[in-house]
Amino acid sequence: MRILDRYIIKKFLGTFIFSLILILGIAVVFDLSEKLDNFIDHQAPLKAVIFDYYFNFIPYFGILFSSLFVFISVIFFTSKMAYNSEITAIISNGISFYRLLYPYMFGAAVIAAGSFVISNYFLPHANARRLTFEEVYVGRKAKYFTNFDIHRQVRPNIYIYMKDYQQMNKLGRKFSMEHFDNKGRLLSKLMADYVKWDTAKKKWTARQYYIRTLPDSLHEAIQQGYRLDTSFYLLPADLEQRKNVTETMNLGELREFVIQQRLQGAENIEEYEIAYFDRFSTPFSAFILTLMGLALSSRKMKGGIGMQIGFGIGLSFAYIFFMQFSSQFAIGGTMSPLLASWLPNIIFAVIATVLFFMTPK
Repeated sequence: MRILDRYIIKKFLGTFIFSLILILGIAVVFDLSEKLDNFIDHQAPLKAVIFDYYFNFIPYFGILFSSLFVFISVIFFTSKMAYNSEITAIISNGISFYRLLYPYMFGAAVIAAGSFVISNYFLPHANARRLTFEEVYVGRKAKYFTNFDIHRQVRPNIYIYMKDYQQMNKLGRKFSMEHFDNKGRLLSKLMADYVKWDTAKKKWTARQYYIRTLPDSLHEAIQQGYRLDTSFYLLPADLEQRKNVTETMNLGELREFVIQQRLQGAENIEEYEIAYFDRFSTPFSAFILTLMGLALSSRKMKGGIGMQIGFGIGLSFAYIFFMQFSSQFAIGGTMSPLLASWLPNIIFAVIATVLFFMTPK
């Protein structure tokens, strides 16, 4: 590593950390001014506000906009180098423009690795504490998926159905459970007017139930009763998934959760799969935005540094917007979650590469 490499890496990471601290400080001030009345009304302890909320709010906000900070940092210090004729001097001394890219990619790798580790192994625990604090002291109710016409595969060849599920009293109406053999032949079917979770027994209680058993194609048995305590491989927590549940899971937990939801035939599986693939695609965006920032800011432009920063911010917001836009196609079923997660990276990687090769060298 040359002195020049260390110089650029120091400027890159230094500008990134400085801009991150500056923006996070502003975000904390605005968030505090917005929620101060809620803290007072709910009598939130000062210790909980600092350590349970803001110590966990800061990494969440930082990771959420880390890609934007990367782009702004590259635009800012590179355009400043260009206007001070530092890049011209570097190239004039025999350093090619392609070689100049090395320290930029090294800095992007450090940020991408840090973002990946924090978002997958440290941030989920922080999010769990932050969301719990918001529900207790801010009065922000957790949003859950609507549970109507629930179809789940709870085990291989075992399927359940509920017309609806009431989260308040943990009750499911018009319940049925079907068990098939490997050839698709129905072996048994349990039907009940409703099932209710018994918190003491940790089991479901079926009311007004009928059990139809078919040991073979020629025989059939029917059993009925008023009450039946049973377990059908499903807990109330599986039916009460909050919409941001993936934010509180590390990478391993999220992978197992997606596998389990796919096995159960969850209707909102696309959102969980996108959240899983985003754990990989989001840190990778640091490389793309670094390349794009270098291509846009390595030469002087009319309007000065402010013009370059403004153009860079607009382009980065377009990138973030496109990430949200593509995910809606996957949720709607018109695109695979893997493609929806990586499509913005693919498109903007092509744009960044074209801009890089078009830059005068």
